[in-house]
Amino acid sequence: MDAHHHRRPAPLAALLSCAITAIALCGASVAPAMAEDNASNASASSSLPVSLGPRPYFLIDDMDEDNAQSAELKATLEQCAANLEQPTRSDFSIGHRGAPLMFPEHTRESYLAAARMGAGVLECDVAFTEDKELVCRHSQCDLHGTTNILETELAEQCSVPPTFDADGKLTNAADVQCCTSDITLAEFKTLEGRMDGVDTSADTLEAYLAGNPRWRTELYADRGTLMSHAESIALFQDLGVKMTPELKTPSVEMPFDGMSQQDYAQKLIDEYVEAGVPPEDVFPQSFLLDDVRYWVDNTEFADQAVYLDDRYDVEGFDVTDPASWEPSMQELADMGVKILAPPMWMLLAEGDSEDRPIVPSVYAEKAKEAGLELIAWSFERSAPLTRDGAWYHQTIDDVVDNDGDKMVALDVMARDIGVKAVFSDWPAAVTFYANCMADELAR
Repeated sequence: MDAHHHRRPAPLAALLSCAITAIALCGASVAPAMAEDNASNASASSSLPVSLGPRPYFLIDDMDEDNAQSAELKATLEQCAANLEQPTRSDFSIGHRGAPLMFPEHTRESYLAAARMGAGVLECDVAFTEDKELVCRHSQCDLHGTTNILETELAEQCSVPPTFDADGKLTNAADVQCCTSDITLAEFKTLEGRMDGVDTSADTLEAYLAGNPRWRTELYADRGTLMSHAESIALFQDLGVKMTPELKTPSVEMPFDGMSQQDYAQKLIDEYVEAGVPPEDVFPQSFLLDDVRYWVDNTEFADQAVYLDDRYDVEGFDVTDPASWEPSMQELADMGVKILAPPMWMLLAEGDSEDRPIVPSVYAEKAKEAGLELIAWSFERSAPLTRDGAWYHQTIDDVVDNDGDKMVALDVMARDIGVKAVFSDWPAAVTFYANCMADELAR
C-alpha cells in the first residue's frame, strides 16, 4: 500500500524539522496527523507530522489532458492540492520495504521516512539468520546487494563469496551470494543497509557495488540501520502504524537446522503475539499458498492473511483467461483466502474508448466476484515510464508513457476496482491520493 504530497510553504520550524530528519523533498505543509483508528495505541513518537513533499504535485502536473479520464482526475487532484493543508496518515498507503526509492530498504531510516509520508502500514520482509532469528530483508540471499557485507570480513562467510584473480580483478560478479542464513543475528546487526543494486558485469568490487539504478538516489544511503523483525515490530508500535510482514520463500533447503517451513511461519506470528500486537493490526503475507493456509487454519491472524499472487510465473498463465488460473479465484476463497495481492499490471487493462484508456482487468473483476479483497503492488517501484518502467504497467503499456499516468492507474485501482490498499516505494503520492479521495475510499 503506497503514496506522496506538497502545496503552500510550510512554517520555518516545520521545514527545519524535515531537514533534520533527512526526509527528501520536504517543503510541504506539515501538520501533526494520525489516523483515528491508530490513535488509541500510539505512543508519543507516533505524532510524527505527515510531510509529503512535492512528488504528488510533480505527478499531477505531469498528467495528460488529452483524454477525459486523466483530465477529470487531474482537475480533481489539483483542487484537492489547493485546499489540503493537513494531510493525515492512511491505511490505504503501505510503505513497501519502507521508502526505498530514496532510502536503503528495510532500514530504520526507510521506515521512518515512510511513516512521515503518511503510510499507515509498514512492511518487514522476514528472512532468518544462521541462528534462526528473524530479520527484515527482502530476500534471504540479498545481503551482497542491500548491505555493506562485501566490504567487511563477513564476506568470507557468504554462500558464494567474491573471488579475485592475481591482478585483483573480481572474477565472479554474476555469482556472488550472501544470505542472512550465512551469519548470526549479532553479525547481521554489525552491517549497514545500502541502496539495492549491483553490477553483475563488473570486474572490481567498487564497480560491482555501484550498480544502484540511476532513478534511485544515493542521497540518503550513507546510513542504513538494519533491523530484526522484533525490532521492526517495536518501532511500528511506537509509530502507531499497522504491520505487514512477508514470510520470504527460503533460499536454503527446509527444514533448516530442524526448523520446518511451518515452524518458520509460526515463529513470525509468535513475535507479534509476544509483543502484544492485536491480529487486526497485522497483515501477514506470503507468495506460498501453504503459508497462508497455515495461518488461516492455525492462528488468530486468518482474516488478514495475504496471498501474494505470482501465478503469472506458472506456464500457460494468461491474465485475460480465467481458465488458465490455478487455483481459480473461487477455489482460493474456498480455501479461506480473504485477501489477494497481485502486481498492479494484473489488475489493469486497456480500455476500448480513447476517453477511458485504463479500465479494470478481467482478473480484477473475477477476484471481486469471488469476494476476495485486493491489495496492489508496487506504486513508484519502476523506472520512469519515459524510460524502462514497463513491468508494473505491462498490460497498459500502450496507453501510459509518462509518470503522470500512474495517478490514473492508481485511481482505477482505488475507485473502479476498490483495492484495499496499495504498496509504494515512496508512499507520499498514495497518501496524498487517499486524503483527496477519503470519502469515496471509505464507502
